[in-house]
Amino acid sequence: MAFASSMPRDATSHPAAQKWDFDWGYSGISTFGHLPHERCLADPSIPFDIAVLGIPFDTAASYRPGARFGPRAIRAASNRHLPSRGFSPYAGVNPYMSWARVLDCGDIPVTPFDNELALKQMTEALQELGERSATNSKDGQPPKLILLGGDHSIALPALRALKSAYRQPIAVVHFDAHLDTLHPNSYPSVWSSPQSDFTHGSMFWLATKEGLIQNGTSVHAGLRTRLTGAGWDDYQRDDEQGFLRLTTEDIDEIGPQGIVDKIIRRTGTEHPVYLSFDIDVLDPGIAPGTGAPEPGGWTMREVNRILRGLRPLNIVGADIVEVSPAYDDKGESTAFAAAQIAYELITNWVLSGSDTDRNHGTVTTIHWQLRET
Repeated sequence: MAFASSMPRDATSHPAAQKWDFDWGYSGISTFGHLPHERCLADPSIPFDIAVLGIPFDTAASYRPGARFGPRAIRAASNRHLPSRGFSPYAGVNPYMSWARVLDCGDIPVTPFDNELALKQMTEALQELGERSATNSKDGQPPKLILLGGDHSIALPALRALKSAYRQPIAVVHFDAHLDTLHPNSYPSVWSSPQSDFTHGSMFWLATKEGLIQNGTSVHAGLRTRLTGAGWDDYQRDDEQGFLRLTTEDIDEIGPQGIVDKIIRRTGTEHPVYLSFDIDVLDPGIAPGTGAPEPGGWTMREVNRILRGLRPLNIVGADIVEVSPAYDDKGESTAFAAAQIAYELITNWVLSGSDTDRNHGTVTTIHWQLRET
């Protein structure tokens, strides 16, 4: 059942606002979760703690394009997430009504004509945002960004910005059916250029080469793809880049909690982590709207449990990528899944800061028992 978005934002405001300042899930301008929209890049004075930022870029994709329309589709699906009905019974918080100022910062206006220029635009935009301080940060920490792709190559500029902001290499928790640590020559390379090296399957190889990734603390989760050539070269290169590999089938042996435990043991809880979520880690029966679907993926129920279990990690940034709405089903299942993943990540960030004395007071989280023990 759909409910109206919220009570008037200011109970003492003009009577007209009290009558009309609300939305339903199907009404209003399409921002993520009906959050306030600000052009954060255009105005450095805008304060926020957590933001959703679209990166509509897909010209580094090797198979089906269309992920440039992912941010728009995810926002439309998130209209179901009314702030007044955002309370998570699993976390005990409403991430949209908390200590955190959460915004939709719009999109980076990325060129579709020149990948070298696009990479420069994405890098500069994310570095500029990474140089700011979160509104309620006492120690000058940058705000947290959830990037809506776009193809998976956007992880490279994100890691560049995070290394610059945190002054150290970043651990990567990578949900994907594919490795994405491929050498650029893994693709047909008779004709090549520096721009052709930058793809949605080679960005972690490039990031490792640039010293952006902390070797030995990163992990893939949900792998199930085929490899290059006639041997194990892809895995050998992946080993050299310091990733632990967890396959889709591992969940059958150890369950979602086992996946969580392996990830946390690999990354630790202190090191800064970038969580990169390719929607194709989900089974294409659940999320068909993606560029490189691989049968046999995880379910949303499994992914929800894993993401909630990763709250102890020091996640400093995240992306949700490869949503290509042209291939989605009529019910927009892929976009709804992506919106749910973003909600879970925002909730994790709010919960991880909820016991800290913020500028606007201390938030106490009360956990109600969901079922009898």
